[in-house]
Amino acid sequence: MTPEPPAPEPIGPPDGRRVPRFAAPDTFARLPTLDAVGAAAVAVVGVPFDAGVSYRPGARFGPQAVRAGSKLLRPYHPALGVEPWRVQQVADAGDLAVNPFDIAGAIEAVAAGAADLLGRAGHLVAIGGDHTIALPLLRATAARHGPVALVHFDAHLDTWDTYFDAPYTHGTPFRRAVEEGVLALEASAHVGIRGPLYAPRDLIEDHDLGFATVTTLEVAERGVADALARIKARVGGRPVYVSVDIDVLDPAHAPGTGTPEPGGLTSRELLALLRGLDGVHLVGADVVEVSPAYDHAELTALAAANVVYDLLGLFALQAGRQPAGRRSAGGAPATRR
Repeated sequence: MTPEPPAPEPIGPPDGRRVPRFAAPDTFARLPTLDAVGAAAVAVVGVPFDAGVSYRPGARFGPQAVRAGSKLLRPYHPALGVEPWRVQQVADAGDLAVNPFDIAGAIEAVAAGAADLLGRAGHLVAIGGDHTIALPLLRATAARHGPVALVHFDAHLDTWDTYFDAPYTHGTPFRRAVEEGVLALEASAHVGIRGPLYAPRDLIEDHDLGFATVTTLEVAERGVADALARIKARVGGRPVYVSVDIDVLDPAHAPGTGTPEPGGLTSRELLALLRGLDGVHLVGADVVEVSPAYDHAELTALAAANVVYDLLGLFALQAGRQPAGRRSAGGAPATRR
Protein backbone atom coordinates (compact mmCIF):
# COMPACT_ATOMS: atom_id res chain seq x y z
CA MET A 1 0.00 0.00 0.00
CA THR A 2 1.46 3.32 -1.07
CA PRO A 3 1.77 5.72 1.87
CA GLU A 4 -0.07 9.02 1.60
CA PRO A 5 2.16 11.97 0.71
CA PRO A 6 2.68 14.41 3.57
CA ALA A 7 0.16 17.23 3.74
CA PRO A 8 1.49 20.62 2.70
CA GLU A 9 2.65 22.99 5.41
CA PRO A 10 -0.08 25.55 6.19
CA ILE A 11 0.48 29.04 4.89
CA GLY A 12 0.27 31.65 7.62
CA PRO A 13 0.53 35.42 7.88
CA PRO A 14 3.73 37.37 7.28
CA ASP A 15 6.11 37.47 10.24
CA GLY A 16 5.27 40.52 12.34
CA ARG A 17 8.96 40.87 13.17
CA ARG A 18 9.72 41.45 9.51
CA VAL A 19 6.53 43.04 8.17
CA PRO A 20 4.90 45.46 10.63
CA ARG A 21 1.55 44.20 11.86
CA PHE A 22 -0.11 47.47 10.90
CA ALA A 23 0.80 46.80 7.26
CA ALA A 24 -1.12 44.75 4.70
CA PRO A 25 -2.69 42.30 4.03
CA ASP A 26 -6.04 43.42 5.42
CA THR A 27 -7.33 39.92 6.12
CA PHE A 28 -8.09 38.46 9.52
CA ALA A 29 -4.77 38.22 11.39
CA ARG A 30 -3.17 38.91 7.97
CA LEU A 31 -3.86 35.31 6.97
CA PRO A 32 -3.92 34.25 3.31
CA THR A 33 -7.15 34.45 1.39
CA LEU A 34 -9.13 31.30 0.73
CA ASP A 35 -8.77 31.89 -3.00
CA ALA A 36 -4.98 31.95 -2.59
CA VAL A 37 -4.78 28.60 -0.79
CA GLY A 38 -7.72 26.87 -2.50
CA ALA A 39 -9.00 25.02 0.57
CA ALA A 40 -8.77 25.42 4.32
CA ALA A 41 -9.60 23.57 7.49
CA VAL A 42 -11.20 26.73 8.86
CA ALA A 43 -12.28 29.82 6.94
CA VAL A 44 -13.03 33.20 8.50
CA VAL A 45 -15.79 34.97 6.56
CA GLY A 46 -17.30 38.42 6.95
CA VAL A 47 -21.05 38.96 6.75
CA PRO A 48 -21.57 42.75 6.51
CA PHE A 49 -25.31 42.92 7.17
CA ASP A 50 -27.24 44.93 9.77
CA ALA A 51 -30.75 45.45 8.38
CA GLY A 52 -32.12 43.31 11.20
CA VAL A 53 -31.14 45.58 14.09
CA SER A 54 -33.70 47.06 16.47
CA TYR A 55 -31.61 49.88 17.97
CA ARG A 56 -28.18 51.20 16.90
CA PRO A 57 -27.05 50.27 13.37
CA GLY A 58 -23.51 49.93 12.05
CA ALA A 59 -22.66 46.23 12.41
CA ARG A 60 -22.34 46.04 8.63
CA PHE A 61 -18.91 47.57 9.23
CA GLY A 62 -18.06 44.98 11.86
CA PRO A 63 -16.05 42.59 9.67
CA GLN A 64 -13.57 45.25 8.56
CA ALA A 65 -13.22 46.57 12.13
CA VAL A 66 -12.56 43.11 13.56
CA ARG A 67 -10.02 42.40 10.85
CA ALA A 68 -8.26 45.66 11.73
CA GLY A 69 -8.31 44.70 15.40
CA SER A 70 -6.82 41.29 14.57
CA LYS A 71 -3.54 42.68 13.23
CA LEU A 72 -2.04 42.57 16.73
CA LEU A 73 -2.57 38.81 17.07
CA ARG A 74 0.54 36.64 17.20
CA PRO A 75 0.99 33.01 16.16
CA TYR A 76 1.20 31.31 19.59
CA HIS A 77 -1.79 31.11 21.93
CA PRO A 78 -0.21 30.48 25.35
CA ALA A 79 -3.47 29.88 27.25
CA LEU A 80 -4.42 27.05 24.88
CA GLY A 81 -0.86 25.97 24.11
CA VAL A 82 -1.32 25.96 20.37
CA GLU A 83 -0.46 27.88 17.20
CA PRO A 84 -3.85 28.02 15.47
CA TRP A 85 -2.58 28.49 11.92
CA ARG A 86 0.37 26.07 12.23
CA VAL A 87 -1.79 23.05 13.05
CA GLN A 88 -4.02 23.41 10.00
CA GLN A 89 -4.72 25.80 7.16
CA VAL A 90 -6.76 28.82 8.19
CA ALA A 91 -7.79 31.40 5.58
CA ASP A 92 -9.87 34.52 5.16
CA ALA A 93 -12.75 33.97 2.74
CA GLY A 94 -13.54 37.68 2.39
CA ASP A 95 -17.08 39.00 2.75
CA LEU A 96 -20.34 37.54 1.51
CA ALA A 97 -22.31 39.86 -0.77
CA VAL A 98 -25.54 40.46 1.15
CA ASN A 99 -28.54 42.53 0.08
CA PRO A 100 -28.87 45.40 2.60
CA PHE A 101 -32.54 46.09 1.71
CA ASP A 102 -34.15 42.63 1.77
CA ILE A 103 -33.82 40.67 5.02
CA ALA A 104 -35.32 37.44 3.67
CA GLY A 105 -33.16 37.67 0.56
CA ALA A 106 -30.09 38.34 2.67
CA ILE A 107 -30.78 35.28 4.81
CA GLU A 108 -31.02 33.10 1.72
CA ALA A 109 -27.78 34.59 0.34
CA VAL A 110 -25.89 33.96 3.59
CA ALA A 111 -27.13 30.37 3.76
CA ALA A 112 -26.10 29.75 0.15
CA GLY A 113 -22.77 31.51 0.58
CA ALA A 114 -21.96 29.56 3.74
CA ALA A 115 -22.89 26.28 2.08
CA ASP A 116 -20.63 27.11 -0.85
CA LEU A 117 -17.73 27.96 1.43
CA LEU A 118 -18.20 24.71 3.33
CA GLY A 119 -17.33 23.00 0.06
CA ARG A 120 -13.84 24.47 0.36
CA ALA A 121 -13.44 24.72 4.15
CA GLY A 122 -14.04 22.25 6.92
CA HIS A 123 -15.52 24.85 9.24
CA LEU A 124 -16.53 28.51 9.23
CA VAL A 125 -16.06 31.30 11.75
CA ALA A 126 -18.26 34.19 10.63
CA ILE A 127 -17.80 37.82 11.61
CA GLY A 128 -20.99 39.89 11.57
CA GLY A 129 -23.00 41.75 10.94
CA ASP A 130 -26.01 41.62 13.24
CA HIS A 131 -27.32 38.48 14.88
CA THR A 132 -29.85 37.82 12.14
CA ILE A 133 -27.03 36.08 10.27
CA ALA A 134 -26.85 33.27 12.83
CA LEU A 135 -29.98 31.65 11.36
CA PRO A 136 -28.63 31.03 7.84
CA LEU A 137 -25.24 30.03 9.24
CA LEU A 138 -26.96 27.45 11.44
CA ARG A 139 -28.90 26.20 8.41
CA ALA A 140 -25.68 25.60 6.49
CA THR A 141 -23.94 23.99 9.47
CA ALA A 142 -26.87 21.71 10.29
CA ALA A 143 -27.08 20.63 6.66
CA ARG A 144 -23.64 19.09 7.16
CA HIS A 145 -23.76 17.93 10.79
CA GLY A 146 -27.43 17.55 11.62
CA PRO A 147 -29.06 19.51 14.46
CA VAL A 148 -26.36 21.20 16.53
CA ALA A 149 -26.04 22.18 20.17
CA LEU A 150 -26.01 25.97 20.41
CA VAL A 151 -23.84 27.73 22.98
CA HIS A 152 -25.08 31.29 22.69
CA PHE A 153 -23.16 34.08 24.44
CA ASP A 154 -25.37 37.17 24.58
CA ALA A 155 -27.03 39.71 26.85
CA HIS A 156 -30.31 38.87 25.10
CA LEU A 157 -32.23 35.66 24.47
CA ASP A 158 -32.90 36.36 20.76
CA THR A 159 -35.92 34.07 20.85
CA TRP A 160 -38.69 36.62 20.31
CA ASP A 161 -41.37 35.49 17.90
CA THR A 162 -41.49 38.79 16.01
CA TYR A 163 -40.36 42.38 16.38
CA PHE A 164 -42.64 45.02 14.82
CA ASP A 165 -44.36 41.96 13.30
CA ALA A 166 -41.14 41.08 11.45
CA PRO A 167 -40.22 37.39 11.85
CA TYR A 168 -36.57 37.79 10.82
CA THR A 169 -34.55 40.22 12.97
CA HIS A 170 -31.52 40.10 15.23
CA GLY A 171 -33.90 39.33 18.13
CA THR A 172 -35.55 36.29 16.52
CA PRO A 173 -32.92 34.00 14.93
CA PHE A 174 -33.06 31.25 17.51
CA ARG A 175 -36.88 31.10 17.56
CA ARG A 176 -36.73 30.51 13.82
CA ALA A 177 -33.89 28.00 14.27
CA VAL A 178 -36.04 26.03 16.72
CA GLU A 179 -38.92 26.03 14.25
CA GLU A 180 -36.64 24.85 11.44
CA GLY A 181 -35.26 21.97 13.50
CA VAL A 182 -31.59 22.91 13.16
CA LEU A 183 -30.92 22.96 16.93
CA ALA A 184 -30.49 20.13 19.41
CA LEU A 185 -32.51 21.94 22.07
CA GLU A 186 -31.83 19.46 24.85
CA ALA A 187 -28.15 20.42 24.47
CA SER A 188 -28.43 24.18 23.85
CA ALA A 189 -27.86 27.08 26.25
CA HIS A 190 -27.71 30.85 26.51
CA VAL A 191 -24.79 32.32 28.47
CA GLY A 192 -24.50 35.88 29.81
CA ILE A 193 -28.18 36.80 29.77
CA ARG A 194 -29.09 39.99 31.64
CA GLY A 195 -30.94 43.27 31.36
CA PRO A 196 -34.58 44.38 31.20
CA LEU A 197 -37.24 42.52 29.26
CA TYR A 198 -40.64 43.43 27.86
CA ALA A 199 -42.43 40.97 30.15
CA PRO A 200 -41.83 37.89 32.33
CA ARG A 201 -43.29 35.91 29.43
CA ASP A 202 -40.03 36.39 27.51
CA LEU A 203 -38.23 34.10 29.97
CA ILE A 204 -41.11 31.63 30.15
CA GLU A 205 -41.36 31.27 26.37
CA ASP A 206 -37.61 30.80 26.03
CA HIS A 207 -37.65 28.09 28.70
CA ASP A 208 -40.62 26.43 27.02
CA LEU A 209 -38.69 26.30 23.75
CA GLY A 210 -36.12 24.15 25.55
CA PHE A 211 -33.09 26.37 26.20
CA ALA A 212 -31.04 26.35 29.39
CA THR A 213 -29.70 29.67 30.66
CA VAL A 214 -26.58 30.77 32.51
CA THR A 215 -26.98 34.40 33.52
CA THR A 216 -24.23 36.96 33.95
CA LEU A 217 -25.08 37.18 37.65
CA GLU A 218 -24.61 33.42 38.01
CA VAL A 219 -21.16 33.68 36.40
CA ALA A 220 -20.29 36.50 38.82
CA GLU A 221 -21.57 34.66 41.90
CA ARG A 222 -20.56 31.07 41.11
CA GLY A 223 -17.54 31.60 38.88
CA VAL A 224 -16.41 30.58 35.43
CA ALA A 225 -15.65 26.98 36.40
CA ASP A 226 -19.24 26.38 37.54
CA ALA A 227 -20.63 27.93 34.34
CA LEU A 228 -18.35 25.77 32.21
CA ALA A 229 -19.35 22.62 34.05
CA ARG A 230 -23.02 23.40 33.38
CA ILE A 231 -22.41 24.23 29.72
CA LYS A 232 -20.32 21.13 29.01
CA ALA A 233 -22.76 18.86 30.80
CA ARG A 234 -25.53 20.38 28.71
CA VAL A 235 -23.89 19.94 25.28
CA GLY A 236 -22.45 16.49 25.96
CA GLY A 237 -20.97 14.95 22.83
CA ARG A 238 -23.20 16.85 20.37
CA PRO A 239 -21.78 18.90 17.50
CA VAL A 240 -21.56 22.43 18.94
CA TYR A 241 -22.11 25.77 17.26
CA VAL A 242 -20.89 28.80 19.25
CA SER A 243 -22.58 32.15 18.63
CA VAL A 244 -21.05 35.18 20.35
CA ASP A 245 -22.91 38.47 20.41
CA ILE A 246 -20.25 40.92 21.56
CA ASP A 247 -22.84 42.65 23.75
CA VAL A 248 -22.44 39.73 26.16
CA LEU A 249 -19.55 41.88 27.37
CA ASP A 250 -20.14 44.83 29.64
CA PRO A 251 -20.11 48.15 27.72
CA ALA A 252 -16.91 48.97 29.60
CA HIS A 253 -15.27 46.23 27.55
CA ALA A 254 -17.36 46.48 24.37
CA PRO A 255 -19.00 49.88 23.87
CA GLY A 256 -19.19 49.49 20.10
CA THR A 257 -22.34 47.43 19.77
CA GLY A 258 -25.95 47.96 18.85
CA THR A 259 -27.81 47.11 22.07
CA PRO A 260 -25.45 47.60 25.02
CA GLU A 261 -26.55 46.35 28.44
CA PRO A 262 -24.70 47.29 31.66
CA GLY A 263 -23.60 44.55 34.03
CA GLY A 264 -22.07 42.18 31.48
CA LEU A 265 -19.20 39.75 31.44
CA THR A 266 -15.66 41.05 31.44
CA SER A 267 -13.51 40.22 28.43
CA ARG A 268 -11.42 38.02 30.74
CA GLU A 269 -14.51 36.02 31.76
CA LEU A 270 -15.66 35.55 28.18
CA LEU A 271 -12.26 34.38 26.98
CA ALA A 272 -11.97 32.02 29.94
CA LEU A 273 -15.38 30.54 29.11
CA LEU A 274 -14.41 30.06 25.48
CA ARG A 275 -11.08 28.46 26.34
CA GLY A 276 -12.88 26.14 28.73
CA LEU A 277 -14.85 24.73 25.81
CA ASP A 278 -11.79 22.77 24.71
CA GLY A 279 -12.96 19.20 24.27
CA VAL A 280 -16.44 19.89 22.92
CA HIS A 281 -17.13 18.93 19.31
CA LEU A 282 -16.99 22.39 17.74
CA VAL A 283 -18.40 22.60 14.21
CA GLY A 284 -18.99 26.31 13.55
CA ALA A 285 -19.14 29.75 15.10
CA ASP A 286 -20.00 33.38 14.63
CA VAL A 287 -19.01 36.64 16.35
CA VAL A 288 -21.54 39.39 15.74
CA GLU A 289 -22.88 42.85 16.59
CA VAL A 290 -19.62 44.83 16.47
CA SER A 291 -20.66 48.36 15.52
CA PRO A 292 -17.45 50.37 15.13
CA ALA A 293 -19.12 53.79 14.98
CA TYR A 294 -19.77 53.45 18.73
CA ASP A 295 -16.39 51.95 19.56
CA HIS A 296 -13.64 53.71 21.47
CA ALA A 297 -9.94 52.94 21.07
CA GLU A 298 -10.91 49.74 19.22
CA LEU A 299 -12.00 48.15 22.52
CA THR A 300 -14.84 46.21 20.92
CA ALA A 301 -12.97 45.27 17.76
CA LEU A 302 -9.98 44.04 19.76
CA ALA A 303 -12.21 41.98 22.04
CA ALA A 304 -14.02 40.44 19.06
CA ALA A 305 -10.75 39.69 17.27
CA ASN A 306 -9.51 37.83 20.33
CA VAL A 307 -12.78 35.90 20.54
CA VAL A 308 -12.24 34.74 16.95
CA TYR A 309 -8.61 33.88 17.81
CA ASP A 310 -9.76 31.73 20.73
CA LEU A 311 -12.27 29.94 18.49
CA LEU A 312 -9.51 29.24 15.97
CA GLY A 313 -7.41 27.91 18.83
CA LEU A 314 -10.20 25.52 19.81
CA PHE A 315 -10.47 24.29 16.23
CA ALA A 316 -6.70 23.75 16.17
CA LEU A 317 -6.71 21.72 19.39
CA GLN A 318 -9.61 19.68 18.04
CA ALA A 319 -7.73 18.98 14.80
CA GLY A 320 -4.65 17.93 16.73
CA ARG A 321 -6.65 15.15 18.38
CA GLN A 322 -7.95 13.73 15.09
CA PRO A 323 -6.23 10.99 13.07
CA ALA A 324 -4.55 12.43 9.98
CA GLY A 325 -7.00 10.80 7.59
CA ARG A 326 -10.01 12.40 9.28
CA ARG A 327 -8.92 16.01 9.31
CA SER A 328 -10.94 18.68 7.60
CA ALA A 329 -10.23 20.05 4.14
CA GLY A 330 -6.99 21.94 4.03
CA GLY A 331 -5.75 20.33 7.23
CA ALA A 332 -2.07 19.72 7.84
CA PRO A 333 -0.16 17.57 10.30
CA ALA A 334 -0.80 18.54 13.89
CA THR A 335 2.36 20.23 15.10
CA ARG A 336 2.98 22.61 17.96
CA ARG A 337 5.85 24.97 17.40
